[in-house]
Amino acid sequence: MSNKVENKTKIFPKIQQNDEWYKENASMITSFDVGVRKLLILGREVHVYYVTGLCDSAFIIEITKVLVQINDNEVEQAKLKDIIENRLIHQQVKPLRTLDEGMDTILSGLIFVLIDGEEVGFEVDVRMYPGRSPEEPDTEKVIRGARDGYTENIIINTALTRRRIRDGRLRFEIFKVGERSKLDVAIGYIDEIADPGLVEIIKKELTSIKVDGLPMADKSLEEYMVKQGFNPFPMVRYTERPDTAATHLLEGHVILITDTSPSVIITPTTFFHHLQHAEEYRQSPAVGTFIRWVRLLGILASVFLLPLWLLFVLEPQLLPPALQFIGPNEQTNIPTVIQIFLADLGVEFLRMAAIHTPTALATAMGLIAAALIGQIAIDVGLFVPEVILYVAVAAIGTFATPSYELAIANKMIRLMLLIGVAAFHTPGFVIVSTLYLIHLVSLKSLNTPYLWPFMPFNPNALLQIIIRPAVPSAKSRPSIVHPQDKDRQPAES
Repeated sequence: MSNKVENKTKIFPKIQQNDEWYKENASMITSFDVGVRKLLILGREVHVYYVTGLCDSAFIIEITKVLVQINDNEVEQAKLKDIIENRLIHQQVKPLRTLDEGMDTILSGLIFVLIDGEEVGFEVDVRMYPGRSPEEPDTEKVIRGARDGYTENIIINTALTRRRIRDGRLRFEIFKVGERSKLDVAIGYIDEIADPGLVEIIKKELTSIKVDGLPMADKSLEEYMVKQGFNPFPMVRYTERPDTAATHLLEGHVILITDTSPSVIITPTTFFHHLQHAEEYRQSPAVGTFIRWVRLLGILASVFLLPLWLLFVLEPQLLPPALQFIGPNEQTNIPTVIQIFLADLGVEFLRMAAIHTPTALATAMGLIAAALIGQIAIDVGLFVPEVILYVAVAAIGTFATPSYELAIANKMIRLMLLIGVAAFHTPGFVIVSTLYLIHLVSLKSLNTPYLWPFMPFNPNALLQIIIRPAVPSAKSRPSIVHPQDKDRQPAES
């Protein structure tokens, strides 16, 4: 840290030198939005640096007005620095001693005040990032519950979280990542609950990132944090709901809030964290458990239904007599496995098209795909009806998966299972399923076993995954995050 400070340019006593440095390094001449307001106060120059569009102009005007009024009310030029510091009418004023820190301040949307003859400047937080107001996330809708959601503004996101956890031990430590982008990343955790070792690991990973910038924000940050490589399964959980993030903070998790992204990263997470949805906790325990079971059934269908149906088509002797009706009743010139791949990839085409299609046209596109393409494909003999049925059920199971990242990973596993069944029949299904399970067992997210509490086995935690517990009965925090305070509820006196 000391070497970094030594390499930074200290503020020059002469303000013109500071001005020249900013013209050269902050593009004040070529960039129209980087500006400076030069004032003359008690015979000395005072410069206010800012970026148009990132600052609240009303605050800048008010601060400038107060600084100019010093000429009418003060006469002691020697105490100008102290006078200006006291007249900066804002709750967050911080002295800085290097021009590099000042430039980071300016480009982050704050203003930087420099005084001729002084080797210290003042950072004033008047930023007002452009963005939208909090609204319910499209991917995490609930019937009952809050309708606010995270936005692209890190200040709003921390406020939405703190509104739900009014604890002085809730910490938000901010870091700047990227040599050029200076992306703001805040680590959120509750002191005395979160594992200090986990917090230190995340801080170490953040400070070790050496890159020009992270324009893709949270996703690029994830790839640096967990070293995912070509593993398709999500190693962190994303949420745009403040209540979901607050719940995980109270369990002992650590969250990462990145500026410019409405998605908050929750760490560490397991496979089963991606199977839960806020709707389960907005209903009674019995209803929540029913919803969870239906969702788990849909997720299992999205992975195994198509490969099993293809296996029974290729080896009908595996079916008991009561289920001999399973299988296509019509014969076509195209092998069944090719039909499944064509239909499955067709659904993927439709999903991609829906993402890139304007909302006003998406409904029309869906009607065309369902009413025309599907039915005509059956009529001309390209597909048999059973293929369309099972592909549609598997697709619905994919859409029922709460985690978008997990849904895509499961789709890739389904395609591998289909290839294994088509090539080797029953041995292929068994081999690919075994490799799938072994891969999940071998995964670790920030030293956390991915299949906990199934492997390593924890019966109490596994029961809470199968059955949505009532809030009063959940008296202990998950042991997988190694919380310092294991009890959710204080012991009765």
